[in-house]
Amino acid sequence: MKEINLSTKIAVYLLEECTNREKKLIESAKSATQRAYAPYSGFRVGAAVLLDNGEIVSGNNQENAAYPSGLCAERTTIFFANSAFPNEKVVAIAIAAFHKGAFTTDVITPCGACRQVLLETEKRFKSPIKVLMYSEKGVYVVNSIKDLLPLSFGDEMLR
Repeated sequence: MKEINLSTKIAVYLLEECTNREKKLIESAKSATQRAYAPYSGFRVGAAVLLDNGEIVSGNNQENAAYPSGLCAERTTIFFANSAFPNEKVVAIAIAAFHKGAFTTDVITPCGACRQVLLETEKRFKSPIKVLMYSEKGVYVVNSIKDLLPLSFGDEMLR
């Protein structure tokens, strides 16, 4: 038997320790939570991406009574960014969640489907995407979505 050990490096910052550019991106994600359509769960998630041209694009979760028909904030944001700015690579994404009148005290991470879309975006532009996951207690930062999806499915498996 062979054993494989995987590890992930996650930097943990206080919001005050983030760069001004990271703070701006996080604030954009936090603001996007207030525009989320979440009448069923009340769990509002916002995401914001920083593009290579300096543009910040934000989005949020969009629920539906038929739950599988909704869409997460990360995918809403990435798909919009790729549609509006098809030639601009995504440099970073910030994620925040608002629930029961406050921002969450636990970090919100992208779901599996969002991780896969972020990975595809990294591969599309041949450039890692920094992921900033905000909570009231701190910000978790990884330098690539690969850190959150180490055993991933990619286009090389379709060849």
